[in-house]
Amino acid sequence: MAHMGQTRTHRTGRRKMTASFPHLFQPLRIRGATLKNRIMSTGHDTTIPTDGTVNDRLVAYQAARAAGGAGLIVIQVAGVHESARYTNHILMANDDGCIEGYARLADACHAHDCTIFGQIFHPGREICERQEGLLTVAYAPSAVPSERFHVIPRALDAGMIRDIIDGFVAAAIRLQRAGLDGVEFVASHGYLPAQFFNPRINLRDDEYGGSEENRLRFAREILAAIRAATGDDFVIGMRISDSERDDEGLTSDEVRAICRELEPLLDYVNVTTGTSASAGAAVHIVAPMSWMPGYVAPAASRIRAELSIPVFVTGRINQPQEADAIIASGAADVCGMTRALICDPRMPEKAQSGHSGDIRACIACNQACIGHFQLGVPISCIQHPETGREEIYGDLAPVENPRRVFVAGGGPAGMKAAVTAAKRGHDVTLFEAAGQLGGQARLAQELPRRAEFGGIITNLAREIELGGVKVVLNTPVTGEMLAAERPDALVIATGAIPFRPPYEEAGDMQVADAWQILKREINPGRRVVVVDWRGDWIGPGIAEALAARGHDVRLATTVHHAAAQLPPYVRDDLLGVLARQEIGVMPLVRLFGHDDSTVFLQHVVTNEPVMVNDVDTLVLATGHASVTGLESAARGIVPDIHVIGDSLAPRTAEEAVYDGLRVGAAI
Repeated sequence: MAHMGQTRTHRTGRRKMTASFPHLFQPLRIRGATLKNRIMSTGHDTTIPTDGTVNDRLVAYQAARAAGGAGLIVIQVAGVHESARYTNHILMANDDGCIEGYARLADACHAHDCTIFGQIFHPGREICERQEGLLTVAYAPSAVPSERFHVIPRALDAGMIRDIIDGFVAAAIRLQRAGLDGVEFVASHGYLPAQFFNPRINLRDDEYGGSEENRLRFAREILAAIRAATGDDFVIGMRISDSERDDEGLTSDEVRAICRELEPLLDYVNVTTGTSASAGAAVHIVAPMSWMPGYVAPAASRIRAELSIPVFVTGRINQPQEADAIIASGAADVCGMTRALICDPRMPEKAQSGHSGDIRACIACNQACIGHFQLGVPISCIQHPETGREEIYGDLAPVENPRRVFVAGGGPAGMKAAVTAAKRGHDVTLFEAAGQLGGQARLAQELPRRAEFGGIITNLAREIELGGVKVVLNTPVTGEMLAAERPDALVIATGAIPFRPPYEEAGDMQVADAWQILKREINPGRRVVVVDWRGDWIGPGIAEALAARGHDVRLATTVHHAAAQLPPYVRDDLLGVLARQEIGVMPLVRLFGHDDSTVFLQHVVTNEPVMVNDVDTLVLATGHASVTGLESAARGIVPDIHVIGDSLAPRTAEEAVYDGLRVGAAI
């Protein structure tokens, strides 16, 4: 599987590819369902439901992936009991009111020959949100605390165990009545079934604890009862972590034994990795780009070797060639490609039709998919903000009166605005002052373990090429140009430059900004202090890069801990790297000034001074300042002016691309 160990980096010049991916597009029969291909959208929380039931927005979201060619869609977790509400926006399948919404979902997927399963779920002790601001009572096999969410659960009594078992079965019956093709029993990531399996968490001495047989009883009773209630054609699968990657979690040997024992009750096993119970292991729930594509496949292969039923696998499988190689190797029968489908719902269709070079490849930034979920807002994609907004942007109508549109700036904001306006039928020219498209994304891909971020440039550049946008490089837009050309509309996406805050200067210490470090324009010397104002990737990334080059680095940040503004799984993965590199992190401090060899900081709460001595270079990762000159030059010349991205206000690539979509659609 040569593709599995390779990280995709920025490429140019993509053209039509004719690879047919013969393994990926073979159908697969599973009991009463036939998957038309081996591409699966795994169950993932979308934060789109608002009242525990399927709504129109969720139907539109999943229908887009079905229309794009996915063979199987597994709908996000549905709680089977009132105590299963682990977030404020979970779907619930604990009463008949859920059936109508699920029926619309089933119809929407079946209309595109897409098989649909639904996850049935109880988190046990893994409760990650408060209900109405109050701590929720969590239930588990035993009162063993959960480290990550600081939850001490209540041990389930026999009556409540029976209620939850009945809840799983009733939920499966409801999903079958709604027209779904099957259910997936969620035993992954340290959730309630896994808590029963685990002898370090399940300390019971009754019929549901003690021996391996007793620890399996909870799952056995649920799965057997679902089969008895739903008949022969309904598919029953199980999602499980190959190992929980935590000292207290299930081991790979234990998981393989569980799968062997439960196989007679299952139609497939869906293999993932990690657990929700600890920060380090939770990273694998949605692994960031620092993990290799397809890295869970070898573990799935070991499980598949011991079973006779199909095995699915997920974990950073972003490209059709990666999935095809995994299936061809015999590691798995179906590949979960969830983020790939979030980023490009038409990925299967493009791959099958020989246009895989046109796929908008996921870069595993985690910012708008799982990152939005962790913020409690509907998921999307920084490259494809139409995701989650299908009802608004899913089908942009052509304009009646095409206009001549200039876009100033070829970063992510300008590129998205240009291609969106062109899709609507406008005559669009994109001007970029530099010799390459990409803006700050070209620098972002230079940070350690962030090379894949350059894919946003590749993907948008290909969309521009397909959209017929005219691109002019090495040409800034000026007032003189606008006066001569008189475009109908102007989109200003000229970006930003590093911001240098005011601070006390005494002496001649070398001071550099993050851009200069990434471009290797200076020699930082032996000892470096990186001042981080944003709490994002830049400061820690610069510190990591300098430490890897042999410099002695301290990271001083205004937030409570490094990378505090990043999505949790990305953040925690990065914090682990900083710890392994022994980079000293100074939280809650701001820059005050410097002299020849000392950096003066100030605690943001106490205002007390903090000093770092014997410093050669001070590196500023202190945000950006908008480039705004063109806006005033264009006033009175161009009748319709739009300012987007960092030109409007310095933010992130997500806001830049969304601005481009919003304005491009509105022109």
